[in-house]
Amino acid sequence: MSKNLFRTEISKIAPYVPGKPISEVKKEFNIDKIDKLASNENPLGPSPKALKAIKEAINTVNIYPDAAAMDLRAKLADFYGLTINNVVVGSGGEQLLDFVARTFINPGDEAIMADVTFGLYSSSVTIMGGVPIKVPMIEFKHDFKQFVNAVNENTKLIYVCNPNNPSGNIMTAEEVNYLVDNVSKDIVIVFDEAYYEYAKINQEYPNSLEILKKRENTIILRTFSKVVGLAALRVGYVLTSEHISREMLKIKPVFNVNQLAQVAAIAALDDTEHINKTVQLNYKCMDLMTTYFDSKGYKYMPSNSNFIFVNIGVHSKEVFVELMKLGTIIRPGYLWGCDNWIRVSTGTIEQTKRFINNLQKILK
Repeated sequence: MSKNLFRTEISKIAPYVPGKPISEVKKEFNIDKIDKLASNENPLGPSPKALKAIKEAINTVNIYPDAAAMDLRAKLADFYGLTINNVVVGSGGEQLLDFVARTFINPGDEAIMADVTFGLYSSSVTIMGGVPIKVPMIEFKHDFKQFVNAVNENTKLIYVCNPNNPSGNIMTAEEVNYLVDNVSKDIVIVFDEAYYEYAKINQEYPNSLEILKKRENTIILRTFSKVVGLAALRVGYVLTSEHISREMLKIKPVFNVNQLAQVAAIAALDDTEHINKTVQLNYKCMDLMTTYFDSKGYKYMPSNSNFIFVNIGVHSKEVFVELMKLGTIIRPGYLWGCDNWIRVSTGTIEQTKRFINNLQKILK
């Protein structure tokens, strides 16, 4: 076989490692009841309004979806006070991150990002022949002064995960404005706000839409996977300027968002009751966990997302396995090079209490 059969960029990346599925853990450990607190999903389930819309549309699945997703884009444009030409929709945030890299990155272009953040930034840039520039964090905070210092003539993109994944903490408006004010307007800043609905209750959280209005080389990425509970349908969106959306739409697969996802997302945007219940439950469970962590002296990051990152003082791979044996799935921090940290999603009150009880059994 020719050594040149595959693209050289592929050899530079490793497959993304998702959270373990419930079915796999049940089979591996012979357990019936599993609490999956690994993938930052909505423990209350999907938006009821979205489910109603899916039921009403289910008999139309023999028809191709609207390739342009006009109704969904129009709904999002109206929701945010933008135009339809400011909106791009995709099959989840994962596909939209791929769109970003494919739209902007030429071989040799650089993209600046934190060193402990969502891994798909790096891999999507690398696969296009770009160079990820990973800036060390300070106490799991983006060091925007070093971001600015890292900019050079090859810089094309800057990624800001806000709240950051896996640490859960936000970059404040003051911090973000420093970055915006000190980099060239020719550089595209990507604000990944997958957990926006959880974060916006913090008064220090930046208003990225205001940044977009003043700075056209801005991309805001949000999703329907988290707070409205449509993770399996794979639907997310980008808010950006018209000149960027026009180019991104050129590389979009024709039917990239299925019809059920489109109607569900439209309905979910109006489901404020479900969104509010989800956010309220999230912070109740967060309080349960932080109260326990404080009692044990475990260091954790203040979170404005639906997960928390905590240092439990022993290697996370061991804790990950032992928790699975007891029926709780979490994300071990060693995947990000943070050996003694674990990331735990908020679940229901009962799931959160079981996690705390199981962690106590392991860390006696």
